[in-house]
Amino acid sequence: MELKLSTGGPAGSYAASVLSREGIEVAVLEAVKFPRYHVGNLIPSVRPYLRYIGAEEKMIDYGFTKKPGSAIKFNQFKREGYTDFVALGANNNAWNVIRSEFDQLLLQHARDCGAQVYEETKVSSITFDADDPGKPTSISWARSTPENGSKRGAVSGLTTFTHLIDASGSRAGVLSTKYLKNRHFNASLKNIAVWGYWSEGELVSNSTMGTEGGKSGMGTYGKGTTREGAPWFEALKDESGWAWFIPLHDGKTSVGIVMNQDRYNSQVAVGSKSSSLTQRYLANLHLAPGVVRLLNGKNVGSSAEESDESFQEGFENFCATLEPGSVRSASDFSYSAPDYAGNGYRIAGDAGAFIDPFFSSGIHLAFTSALSAAATICAARRNDCTEAQAAAWHTKRVAVSYTRQVEMNVRLLVLSAYKQMRAQSVDALSDVDEDNFDRAFTLLRPVIQGASDMGCRLSESELQRSLDFCINLFNPTSPEEHESVGGLLTRLSEGNELMDVTKPVVDPETLKHALKASAPNCLSEIDGTKDSIAHEGCESKSKMVLDKINARRLVHSEYVINNLEAEELGGYVVRLDKGRLGLVKVTS
Repeated sequence: MELKLSTGGPAGSYAASVLSREGIEVAVLEAVKFPRYHVGNLIPSVRPYLRYIGAEEKMIDYGFTKKPGSAIKFNQFKREGYTDFVALGANNNAWNVIRSEFDQLLLQHARDCGAQVYEETKVSSITFDADDPGKPTSISWARSTPENGSKRGAVSGLTTFTHLIDASGSRAGVLSTKYLKNRHFNASLKNIAVWGYWSEGELVSNSTMGTEGGKSGMGTYGKGTTREGAPWFEALKDESGWAWFIPLHDGKTSVGIVMNQDRYNSQVAVGSKSSSLTQRYLANLHLAPGVVRLLNGKNVGSSAEESDESFQEGFENFCATLEPGSVRSASDFSYSAPDYAGNGYRIAGDAGAFIDPFFSSGIHLAFTSALSAAATICAARRNDCTEAQAAAWHTKRVAVSYTRQVEMNVRLLVLSAYKQMRAQSVDALSDVDEDNFDRAFTLLRPVIQGASDMGCRLSESELQRSLDFCINLFNPTSPEEHESVGGLLTRLSEGNELMDVTKPVVDPETLKHALKASAPNCLSEIDGTKDSIAHEGCESKSKMVLDKINARRLVHSEYVINNLEAEELGGYVVRLDKGRLGLVKVTS
């Protein structure tokens, strides 16, 4: 066997598809029978990755709920912000997926590409080369082949290979946890997630979970606008975490809460011994008023939003129905490792590293690491470089994507988000003036552009200023306001570029100049009046929109597949040509 993959999750299925399309013999060992339950969501960057393996049309045709953007409310005293995915193109939407179905679609696509897939086949141990103790050479496995419901048909065996990709997920992480023992947890991002699934139904009592009758209903975010159906996220009122509301294509809605681990544990400690997970889940929902409104049949974030003077927080009943037995919980700890590859092996997806899920970047990171694993294996086979160089490139690529672009960059963004959540009575959307902008970006630029080994550390005040800039990503703006501000800037030569999230980050002086130059248009927008309050409001809105676009530019470049072709690591970049996948040396 040329190559073995452990598990058929997104990273394993993606790597198997890529390698099979390169003509390499691949076997995927998956411990359970698909579809199997999992939780997770997607961002638009998955589209070019799916396109690369020929799976994008399957996703489009499947019928998952389209995700036009994300609504995020971090401050209960302000309205929500909205990140518009389709502003970059009508086909730039992501999807709200049922992960069991999405994962099965990917695994079947790997089969269609030529991979051999063995479900209900568990890896029991890995054997390493006697002369090279760091090189895996074979795996022992056991497969359940039930006959008439029994396990009498169970078989086991040993298979040798040239390369192994460990994509065994967060719980297993076979190489990292059992053999390398190099997984390190991030102490600053330790949370607990609790979630359940809701549907239209009769009125249900939180306290009894019994049916009491009443009108069914489920609210919608952005009803009647281009935002309709987008997921809703909001900070909890007690500043302990956040909640989500994600509509799915099967008519159900995923509703969850992510809380600080210590806070959740303290609730368990002081609660009744008979208090169930479901009861604690329901008791905490009142901390997310927007979610409660949606579960009570009220629309949020649109002209159709209903005023309801009788609406009160902490009420006993929901109009939507919680699916019996659907409440689950999971630890939500971020972790990484110093190495993700070695002679004859690569580690991909959650088996290597995991990041706080707030930005739904898990699948993107799984695909990036899977493509890197496949490309570096092909590079070694095609003599683009040595196996040692290929393994080192994969480790650096995963470290850059996870540790720099995500754990560092998104950590800044995630901590910015948590800073906003946990300071709701303070206006955390502070301006970044010219003095601290340059210093903040002197620090952030190498993090974003790839100088991950510079060894630079931020002081506490510098970190806070950097977080304050990143908070602009969550400015409470709407697509309609972006369109309005774009109209105000039409007379400026740089107007279109200032509104383009794909362009380079703009310095504050350029933004100040644009705002000043667009001031006459602000007066025109308010019917030529000289109302100073209205004029200041127009300028404030324009600044908020431009600051948000500028902040989005920080993360945009990481979320495109072509970044692998453009970003040099160790003197090499990826060659993405089908049939010639590998690494190419960069010449000066």
